[in-house]
Amino acid sequence: MSLKHLSSLDATFLHLESSEMPMHVGALHVLDLPEGYKGDFFEDAKAFLQSRLHLADVFTRKLGLMPFDLADPVWVEDEDLDIDYHVRSISLPRPGSNRQLQQYVARLHSSLLDRSRPLWEFFVIDGLRSGQVAFYSKVHHAGVDGQAGVALARALFDLEPEGRPIRPARSKPRRGEYQLGIAEMLSASAGNAFKQAVNIYKSAPGLMKGMKSLLTPKMDEDGKRNWGLPKDMRLLAPKTPLNVAITNQRAFAARTVPLAEVKMIGKTLGVSLNDVVMGSVAGALRNYFKANDELPTKSLLAAVPVSLRAADDATANNQVSMMRMTLATDIADPLTRLQAIHAASDISKGQMEKVKGVMPTDFPMLAAPWLISGLASLFGRSRLANVLPPVVNVAISNVPGIQAQLYFAGAKVVSYYPDRKSTRLNSSHT
Repeated sequence: MSLKHLSSLDATFLHLESSEMPMHVGALHVLDLPEGYKGDFFEDAKAFLQSRLHLADVFTRKLGLMPFDLADPVWVEDEDLDIDYHVRSISLPRPGSNRQLQQYVARLHSSLLDRSRPLWEFFVIDGLRSGQVAFYSKVHHAGVDGQAGVALARALFDLEPEGRPIRPARSKPRRGEYQLGIAEMLSASAGNAFKQAVNIYKSAPGLMKGMKSLLTPKMDEDGKRNWGLPKDMRLLAPKTPLNVAITNQRAFAARTVPLAEVKMIGKTLGVSLNDVVMGSVAGALRNYFKANDELPTKSLLAAVPVSLRAADDATANNQVSMMRMTLATDIADPLTRLQAIHAASDISKGQMEKVKGVMPTDFPMLAAPWLISGLASLFGRSRLANVLPPVVNVAISNVPGIQAQLYFAGAKVVSYYPDRKSTRLNSSHT
């Protein structure tokens, strides 16, 4: 049985997962059926997916766990994929409102993926009052990050309603091996740990050079040291009612905003699309807390994912880091607030560019998985999030999608709503 090691970053999403803190990502698509369609869309969609499973490794691989969690798990091929388990049909009760759809998606998102199977589930949802059909996808973060998710979407969606020709999967001999041997697993783990250590050693000079550039201040015109950090950046974020221990229950709400409108705002004000997204979230949070007399005097801080990928890298794994950003929620004027976010964003991006090319995503973690999982469980059960100050208040992610009209099994995609993982580690995710 062939195996492939998870990177340490990939595996961390498994080690930190608990029933209260699922680590999968999801997406809700609303579809228009072809005009005059009279078929069974669920069966058509299942057959459509069945023909494409070989286009992305995430569909056909599952976890091989190390004995006693001594090391990170590996990916192994699943020779007995049950398509009827992974692709399911749901019918909403009448009246089939948009609110009912969102409530059902929240319920689907709250349950963990079965780790004995490939880590994905798809749901075709009918019964919508609009006559449309919804498609909800759920994939574990251990297998994909935002950019890898875009590559996954390329396997699932087409640019034309009639689809594109797909070359059938190559037939592979069945090995009939359900589990790897302990000796084989441990040997592979030791070899991978050695390889990780060598790679860290090789990348150390570049990483040290990048860190040195971060820690070396520049001199301003008045002779003062400038460390190149955003002005409103602190070690800890202010405490808010959002930053507390949570249960496994989820709420999901979506809002449609024309992309052209967001781009126009950014172009008019001389800021990026990402700045407009963060400014919108900042304004919503400020209004919410102010209406409840809970607005902190200091600005809220956000965690913003940053891709470490090369432009042509579509590998199904995680290559991402995180930077902390001010949301300038202490500024009342929305335009001034947006400009403050833009200025801080430029500085943070400049700092990240110095080190992103050498930041490791794979490092030795021998015997660490059981410890990380235990600490994550202890943190949740002790409800320390109710006491400790947060590092960030909210996470905001914005991943560029495919810039074209998409079709799924012949149906037109009219809306796309990302449904990200929710965390309780002293942050709330938007």
